[in-house]
Parts: sequence; C-alpha cells; structure tokens
Amino acid sequence: MDDETSITEYFDNGNEEERALLSAARTGSLAEYLAANPVKGREALYGLVARLVFENVTRPVERRRGHSRCAASADKLLPDCHDAYQDDVEAVFQYVLRNSAGRFENLSGWIITRLKNVTIDAYRKRRGERGALQNPRLAIWLQTELGDDPWLRQLALNVLEWVGVTATVSVGLWPMGAWAQQRAQLTREPGYGESEVAADIERVLRAMRTRPAWFENFVERPLGRKQAPLLPARREDWDRSEDVEYVTHSTADTTVEALLAHLACTAVEVLEQRLRKGDDVREAVIEVVSEVFGAGTGAEEIDRLPGTGSDAQDRIASLILEPDVLDRVIETVLEIIRTKGETEAE
Repeated sequence: MDDETSITEYFDNGNEEERALLSAARTGSLAEYLAANPVKGREALYGLVARLVFENVTRPVERRRGHSRCAASADKLLPDCHDAYQDDVEAVFQYVLRNSAGRFENLSGWIITRLKNVTIDAYRKRRGERGALQNPRLAIWLQTELGDDPWLRQLALNVLEWVGVTATVSVGLWPMGAWAQQRAQLTREPGYGESEVAADIERVLRAMRTRPAWFENFVERPLGRKQAPLLPARREDWDRSEDVEYVTHSTADTTVEALLAHLACTAVEVLEQRLRKGDDVREAVIEVVSEVFGAGTGAEEIDRLPGTGSDAQDRIASLILEPDVLDRVIETVLEIIRTKGETEAE
C-alpha cells in the first residue's frame, strides 16, 4: 500500500479530508496543513489514528482477553475497554501532532510502527499520575515476605498492576474470577475458586503492609482513585469468550460529551498558537470558539446526533458574544494554557 490510491481506498473510503491529509503528509506539509485546517484536518487525523489504534492495539488486546464483542468494533467496547481505547487514541493523536513536521510517504504505516511505544509510554505515565508504580516489579523485600510460591508472587504483581488502571469490577475491589482462572492455568490445580483467591490476596496484602509507607503510596492511594462501576454487569460477563448482553456505554449524551471534549482540546491548542504570536486574546477567543464550535464542523456533527437539536451554531454564536460568558471562557483558556505550560516545564 505505498501508492496514494491504495492507502486512500483502505483507510479512507472516499473521505475528502483524509485524502488531503495523506497528500499533505506525502509532500512534507502535514504540520502546515493541520495548522491551516485546525478543525477538519485534525478530525481527519483523529479518525485515522482511531482506526489504526483499534485495529493494531485494541482489537488484539480484546481478543486475548476473550472479549469477542469488544473486538468486533470500537462502538461495541465495554466501558472500561472503551476508556482504555480512548486513552490510547488520544496519546497517539497527540504524538502525531508533536511530530508532524517531516515527509511521510505512508503516514498510516509510520503511525503503526510507533503505536506500541507511544501507548506503553502513555499508559505508564497515566499510572504514575494515579500514584501507582509505572512498571510494576517485585522488590527483594516483598519477594522475601511472599516466599518461593510462584502464584503468590504473580498475584502480587497482579495487585500492583490492578491498582494503577481505571478498570473496575461490578462487585468488590479485585477481579477474583479472572485471577482464579489465571491460577488454574498457572498451577494446573482444579477446584480453586474465588474464596481461595480472596485468602491469597489477603496474604499478599499482609506482606505488602510490612512496609506501611510503601503500601500507602503504591497500593492504597491509587486504589482509592478507582471510580465505581458504570453498570451492574455479572462478573463472568467480563471475561467470557462468547457474546454477552450488556448495557451499551455510548449514548447521545456521552457521544456529545466526547465530541465536545475533543473540540475543546483543538480550540485550546489553536488559541495557544495565536496567543504566542501576540494576537489579541478577546478577538482570538471569539474567532476560534465561533469557528470550532459554531460555524465549523463541530456544530454540524453535534447537530446530526440524535436528540441534540439543530441550532448549535446559533446558540454558541450568541453565547460567546455575551460579556460575562466571554470573560469566563477567556479566564478558563488562560488557566488551561498556564497549567499546561507548568506541566511541560516539569
């Protein structure tokens, strides 16, 4: 798929914006194209990245987990799987934006070669932000406390991994059903159920608590940041290989929320570029917000969603001109840019 036609046919299906994106990448003007088309260009890039991430990262992971429905398509992902997918897409999307200067004969191929490293690095960064170990390993002191039992050592790694992810189970703190299956595969011993795994978890936690400060920092604190489950699914539904019935995660409200969040990120980045060039902040905010949310593709996409009405452009255009609203938007944008600058400086 080195030529333009084959790439376009495979990834594009006739999307004009994506064809323009790929063409710009081949001529070495991707960065300029994205700067000149901050809404449609970035949407095309985001769509391309989303498909590549699902096909090359998400689908293989979901198949290994036995989540056949999740592996079918992105819109069938279970809540926790969907969150992980979106995290990966955003990480790769931002990476491509940061590295868009250059010539890419095959942009999709270039992205694919970087998916593994980018998503792993972003995953570890998110774990660090939650207070969990970025790359869980068993310290010598913990191995000594656990003894030579390979299952207890594996379970300790499971605990350290689990506290650093957003995934939850419908009942309790730990995915004991999945861990019981893991133990059966590891030891080849039948009849080991969740009650036995619960006792093993307690043994592991007692060993970890021999270092109270370490336990507080790397187990209790990140564990406390997990959100409650979004739906009362049966625990076995999360790990079965066959299709199961579940409540869909995507609704009109959540779809609009995700779209608005993406558009907001685009608006902030464009505003940051304009403010660095010395543009007047009020004029820049009015123009960018009106373009991204009002007259641009964003409002059109929202208008097409079920139950959202057809007057998004008019509402946003009128709101942004109200002095109080404009002042709040400017204050929020400046705070976001300031915080972002401080984070990057660290």
